[in-house]
Amino acid sequence: VSFSHLPTPRDTQFHLPSRRKPVVLTGLELGTCTTKWTTDYLSQAEGSKEVKIHVSAVPQMDFLSKNFVYRTLPFDSFVQRAAEVKHKEYFLTEDEKYYLRSVGEDVRKDIADIRKQFPTLAEDVHIPEYFEKEQFFSSVFRISSAGLQLWTHYDVMDNFLIQVTGRKRVVLYSPRDAPYLYLSGTKSEVLDVDNPDMEKYPLFVKAKRYECVLEAGDVLFIPALWFHNVISEEFGVALNVFWKHLPAESYDKTDTYGNKDPMAASRAIQILDRALKTLEELPEEYRDFYARRMVLRIQEKAYRNDYG
Repeated sequence: VSFSHLPTPRDTQFHLPSRRKPVVLTGLELGTCTTKWTTDYLSQAEGSKEVKIHVSAVPQMDFLSKNFVYRTLPFDSFVQRAAEVKHKEYFLTEDEKYYLRSVGEDVRKDIADIRKQFPTLAEDVHIPEYFEKEQFFSSVFRISSAGLQLWTHYDVMDNFLIQVTGRKRVVLYSPRDAPYLYLSGTKSEVLDVDNPDMEKYPLFVKAKRYECVLEAGDVLFIPALWFHNVISEEFGVALNVFWKHLPAESYDKTDTYGNKDPMAASRAIQILDRALKTLEELPEEYRDFYARRMVLRIQEKAYRNDYG
């Protein structure tokens, strides 16, 4: 991987949005990957090294209910299977879906870095550099079967979703709409964002939907905390590049995925949990009253008024 310099605002009129909204960047120099990365080339380049993959019998993968299994395949066999619609060899069903999300050598300690996990392919990539080198966090190599849909979630770092081959549809929601997304940790319980169960998730209709289609060679800037749901409309290969928008000490040092809340946020949530536990000492009427006062205080002190 080499970093191709993306002009900063002082160089040209191009800049990422000041209000930190998603934007699709087109026409960037991404290297030879956009023309070289055919299934045959990918298979030959990285050979039969074993990779751990997600296998799902249904298109909509659900990380909360874990409706998929983990399996291991030689990389070249995995690429060929992921590119197929029907499989002669399979784990669950003949039309099962495959998903690779590269990880570090030790997932508990090491970040994903295409230069280390897929060094031959890394030579074909130029990463647009809109951050200082010391801000770099990870480069996640991804391959998805056609039709695969990943769960809605947010990350705590800024990232570029570089669509190298294939076509993806991405649905996004602002951090401000978190109250309507039925969150469990960093993930939304609403799997089918196109046809949600409104009886089960009545508030979801209030979430404002943003949508884009990424063609091969497009790059989507996803700001930290923006929720995103990704649908692979075709077999495709992508690279996610994450970087630290906040000072390095703000992040959890044990985070290898870029999805653990910043340290101050984690401490604040722990304090809130203790406060709620303390409220349980009061009768229900008083507990309700003081809880509402706490909510008002949080809104007054912490909510933004200029959210775009």
